Amino acid sequence: MIRYVLSRLLFALPIFLGVITIVFVIVRILPGDPAQAALGDYASPDAVAALRQRLGLDRPIPLQYGGYVAGLVRGDLGKSLITGAPVRDEIVHNLPYTLQLTLLALIIGTLAGVPVGVMNALTRNRLPDSIGRVVSLFGLSVPAYYLGILLILLFAIELRLLPAVGAGDLTSPGDALRHLILPAATLGLVMAAAVARFTRSTVLNTLGQDFVRTARAKGLQPRVVTIRHTLRAALIPIVSLAGLWSIGLIGDSVTTEIVFARPGLGSMMVGAMLQRDYTSLQSVMVVYTAFVVLINLATDLAYGFIDPRIRY
Repeated sequence: MIRYVLSRLLFALPIFLGVITIVFVIVRILPGDPAQAALGDYASPDAVAALRQRLGLDRPIPLQYGGYVAGLVRGDLGKSLITGAPVRDEIVHNLPYTLQLTLLALIIGTLAGVPVGVMNALTRNRLPDSIGRVVSLFGLSVPAYYLGILLILLFAIELRLLPAVGAGDLTSPGDALRHLILPAATLGLVMAAAVARFTRSTVLNTLGQDFVRTARAKGLQPRVVTIRHTLRAALIPIVSLAGLWSIGLIGDSVTTEIVFARPGLGSMMVGAMLQRDYTSLQSVMVVYTAFVVLINLATDLAYGFIDPRIRY
């Protein structure tokens, strides 16, 4: 198992390096001059040239890239072109909000989607299955930001049960959770719809396998057959989908944070784009890249735990 983990880690490193290289190139080929954007359209050429020199933008691209990678190794993400504050401090401030939102949405999507998908498969072509398929299709058809607006109208404005905007006080778990329920439910319900439909298809395919029929013929209880034999064999594709949706949740958190006026990496990235703060934008994209690589790594490791044959 240790060899399998090390091989996955070694495989993740070049992927991360390749993606951050793409991010570096994309930011450099964007139209506009970062120094000019930071100083304004009426800045003098001398002031722009001085800022370009201070930011290292006058150096050749290979030297800029070397300094960029060296800074990442040291944990130095540079300073914001707008505020002048270290970007690392801003990311450390906003990161917990995005992690809270993504993790709770992932939990909601998994715990709601997998049982519904299994129930639909076990009641194939009956009323519960029909209701589950219709509801999941509706969940897939509604964009996350629109579902968030609907939840705000219902639970925050009409029923006045939950707050509509903000993130609350992180030092108060109860207040933070109340502000987190609606945005996390927005992302989690959309994920649950996809997980439910995929779980239904996977479990249906597994139910027809010989080992499931053998387990039934041995007189095992239906609950044991479903959990220990059917669902366990169907976990690999379900985990794959959960990994993909984890990456999708990180992307959808951008619009969700805007709808609910929450702080987070998504709001920070949008603000950096609007203000042309290329340093902050590049740093946030690197953090997102790290998340994607880590999620893919965790998914690969989960394969090895679920099915030991994959380790070899």
